[in-house]
Amino acid sequence: MTLTAEPHNARTGRGAEYIARAAQAATVIETEANAIEQAATITDTAFKAIADAGLFWILVPEEYGGAGLDIVSAFKIVQEISRADGSTGWAFMANACSMGVAVGFMNQDGAREIFAPPERGITAGMIVPTGSAVRVDGGYRVTGRFQFASGSAHASWIGAGFVVHDDAGNPIVDAEGTPDCRIGFLPRAEVEFLGNWDVMGMVGTGSYDYRVEDRFIPDRFTMETFSTVPTRPESVYELGLLGIGVGGHAPVALGLAQRALQEIAGIVENKVRPGYSTVVGDSELFRLDFARHEALYRAARAYVYEAFGDAEATAAAGGEISAEQRARLRQTATWAQEVAGEVVTFAHRWAGSATVRNPSALGRCLRDAAVATQHALIDRMTLVEAAADIVPAYRR
Repeated sequence: MTLTAEPHNARTGRGAEYIARAAQAATVIETEANAIEQAATITDTAFKAIADAGLFWILVPEEYGGAGLDIVSAFKIVQEISRADGSTGWAFMANACSMGVAVGFMNQDGAREIFAPPERGITAGMIVPTGSAVRVDGGYRVTGRFQFASGSAHASWIGAGFVVHDDAGNPIVDAEGTPDCRIGFLPRAEVEFLGNWDVMGMVGTGSYDYRVEDRFIPDRFTMETFSTVPTRPESVYELGLLGIGVGGHAPVALGLAQRALQEIAGIVENKVRPGYSTVVGDSELFRLDFARHEALYRAARAYVYEAFGDAEATAAAGGEISAEQRARLRQTATWAQEVAGEVVTFAHRWAGSATVRNPSALGRCLRDAAVATQHALIDRMTLVEAAADIVPAYRR
């Protein structure tokens, strides 16, 4: 793939400024990691570090007081926060990417009301259309029970995906039989949280269940679930709902892999094991294994940022993102999870008992990576689907 243009923020250095802010926030998050897992959500201290740095709004346009970053800069921030703590990185990704989707595709009157100062709203919630709604004057009345509201404990607006029904309770479909699916955002006070987050990994994401009961959502706070036409002019939104929303899982995986490599490099420095003539870190067997997995991590990191940077650059140059480019976005989002799983497992095997006793940063990486791979939108079938548009590029 050849870069056709360079995203605006990569040229100006604005992205580098926010990446540096993320590194500062990460030092606070690392010290809070144990407390975050115990609380099953981001602590107030960690939240303040992220919010005070302006990081939640990295994909919100500068017009609304956000950073207005390109996708690669935004994803590097997600990676850094995830390196500090996987749960915080996942929840932060869910917030930042859902805001990118909302502000890029929502009615701009509604987007301005949610995101522009002084409100500077933060969104979270399940946008898959599992709820139902009826059309009423000026909006929709929505009902549904939803799961996996990552980052919802500190969100001010909660998303709810729904299918529009007629008065008889039948889904409204178009001429091709496609249901009318939409996403709406409600003020936090209008949502009932149900808890139900007791899990093995990604414990601190606060991915609670919640209920919306016959609530009115004005048109200005809604958007089409499968819209392909952004309401904003910035090239980043041309990546689409899947490119932004699903793509954000890739840098979380990269952060987990990076942290696992950092942890195991320190653990084996003085680790002694039966059968080794020197400390484990100096053994040829460990060094061979480390070199292979470190290369795998770097390859995944390079490909993720190449694929997303290339797609956004095409849009920035006025071109249309191709089917192959979009397929590569899906490919990298899933493949990065597989790489993280391999790298973290490698580190765990060499760590011995260092991951067994809690608290353990590497133990958290292991459990977080195991949960991350289970997300429905990064199932291996996405690779099958992506291959259909990637294989032709190799045919002559």
